[in-house]
Amino acid sequence: MTLYPVYAIVERELYKLLRQRARLLSSLVRPMIWLLVIGAGFDAAMSKTGGGYQSFLVPGVLGMTMLFGAMLAALSTVNDKESGVMRLLVIAPVPHYWIILARVLSAAIAALVQALLLLVLLGVLGYLHAGISVALLAAGMIATAWACASLGMLVASFTKTMENYAVLMNLVIFPVFFLSGSLYPVETLPAYLGILTHANPFTYGVDLLKHAMLSPDATAFGGAEFSVGLDLAVLFGFSALACAVACLRFSREAACEPLVHKGFAR
Repeated sequence: MTLYPVYAIVERELYKLLRQRARLLSSLVRPMIWLLVIGAGFDAAMSKTGGGYQSFLVPGVLGMTMLFGAMLAALSTVNDKESGVMRLLVIAPVPHYWIILARVLSAAIAALVQALLLLVLLGVLGYLHAGISVALLAAGMIATAWACASLGMLVASFTKTMENYAVLMNLVIFPVFFLSGSLYPVETLPAYLGILTHANPFTYGVDLLKHAMLSPDATAFGGAEFSVGLDLAVLFGFSALACAVACLRFSREAACEPLVHKGFAR
């Protein structure tokens, strides 16, 4: 069995990302709006109680970049279903689950590329401090990007049209982001929201980034709330479960046969 089709899928998705300059630009503008506009406003409002809100937002906006980036990268899977490209992939000499894993890998890499660009911008603007744990930051970014890519592929595996994916993406992405501790400490939430936040795997990705990135002035507003071990366990556990479900969904005959037979029927 050759894995060249897997390599080709990853290469194709990354080539598409690098050609879409507007997509790369928007991946930087969105977190900057939260950090520089919303963050500055809240920082000014809380200046009498210590502030530090902008610094607290840094891990959250980095996680947001990977969440949006990975979810949008997974959109190409649905586009390939509609355009007929998927018919070529399902007859490739590799098991069907390799196609899903290659898609997850390419979406995770796309999310990491956008996050790295944001890190450069954050460094230029002075939001990165000398005490950042590089190893923990790298682990947090990889684990979070993989979890976000797995979530996107899970949604894509149950979606047949671009319109449906756009609707489902909005239904998924905003609750996942707002109930993650990206914008406020988890411990300050009401009990019913706290339950939802603890059940959200993205929460643990943001928390892992907080372990690596939060500056001393941000901890006055709120710091990391879970252990590093728990964060990694939840992220990798969710990623494995989401990938498994997506692979099973994609490998079902009901999901694959229409992709092939419709093409031959025309």
